[in-house]
Amino acid sequence: MLNGDQPCISRKGVFQARSAALQAWQQPRPTIVLTVLLLISLGGCAKKEATAPPPPPEVVVAEVQTRDVPVFGEWVATLNGPVNSDITPKVQGYLLSQNYDNGTLVRKGQLLFQIDPRTFEAALEQAKAEVGRADSNLTKANNDVIRDTPLAAQSAIPQKQLDDDKANQVWATQELAAKKAAQKDAELNLGWTKVYSPVDGLAGVAKSQVGDLVGTTTKMTTISEVNPIWAYFNISETQYLSAAPQISRALTNGTQVKSHLPVEFIQANDVPYPAQGRIIFVNREVAAGTGTIQLAAAFPNKDAILRPGGFGRVRVQTGTTKNAMLIPQPAVIEVQSQYQVMVVGPENKATIRPVKVGDRVGQNWIITEGLKPGERVVVEGMQRVQTVAAQSPDSAKEGVPVTVKPFEGATGGSD
Repeated sequence: MLNGDQPCISRKGVFQARSAALQAWQQPRPTIVLTVLLLISLGGCAKKEATAPPPPPEVVVAEVQTRDVPVFGEWVATLNGPVNSDITPKVQGYLLSQNYDNGTLVRKGQLLFQIDPRTFEAALEQAKAEVGRADSNLTKANNDVIRDTPLAAQSAIPQKQLDDDKANQVWATQELAAKKAAQKDAELNLGWTKVYSPVDGLAGVAKSQVGDLVGTTTKMTTISEVNPIWAYFNISETQYLSAAPQISRALTNGTQVKSHLPVEFIQANDVPYPAQGRIIFVNREVAAGTGTIQLAAAFPNKDAILRPGGFGRVRVQTGTTKNAMLIPQPAVIEVQSQYQVMVVGPENKATIRPVKVGDRVGQNWIITEGLKPGERVVVEGMQRVQTVAAQSPDSAKEGVPVTVKPFEGATGGSD
């Protein structure tokens, strides 16, 4: 039984041996000794039973890729129309009707409001009557001059009478001109009782209701041009100076500041606007408080998807990074503002390495320091490697053995 080559007894045999030992305790000493030796042999046999080590954790790895990557700048932008026309009537009167629907697109020259015209129609009729009276007076004055001119030449009438006729003729002429001007003013006032849109654009909610008394200080609504629509944003003075020579040349030539560099607008829901824009405006001054200068980019907006007052981000390509090192974003671990990756060496052992990151490019991340082209980083399976490393600190220093699979696309999920 004490021979090392003796086969081990099953657990059932051990239980039976222990029961036999308890029964033999009251037996003579030789029996007790044999039973104890049996238990020692069984205990040593149990120690020989060992658990097989777990297989290396499986991870998905991607190679560090290098390529030229465009560099983009993003700035917060506010949308507004290039023209925002406040609609105010030119005459005072009671509002009879609103002839457009709030929040709809209107055309230049479209009727928006109708003011009670009756007072102005009466004023126009009176002005016309005054013109007729003045015209009659001028006709009489002209006839007097024609009649008295030969009589005065023959001394049939005093010369003073002819002079008075000519003075009346001049007065009647001027009176007719004044009355015609008054008639023109009355016609304008009557025409202004119909309020038209001065531009093509988006009409806001009417602030005046039917029956209100409106006047020249009443802001009835606002019409904003929205096609194109402008996105205003501010850049730093340093960024402006990098493009200042191009802007200066455009101003010197008397042309509008226009950049052929495409501008992308990212909407508030983080969805890119489908149409690209162009920078068309640079403000005259750098803001003293912020050290920034205002620019504007125009975007086509035929269907009025973008509205004045909306917020978003403009995205402009500012340069190109040559031979940038790229890895999938899930491969980067952020710990307290520090970045790390899990590198798999030639012997398929995973170790943690600190890195420095640049901009995100699509589903990838630019690594500026800490990696070399062609090295492999873990994209999926990090948690499994960390579990093994926690159980065996020595393997964490030398590298945790892993089984690798190539990365084929976007990360499917988390560990």
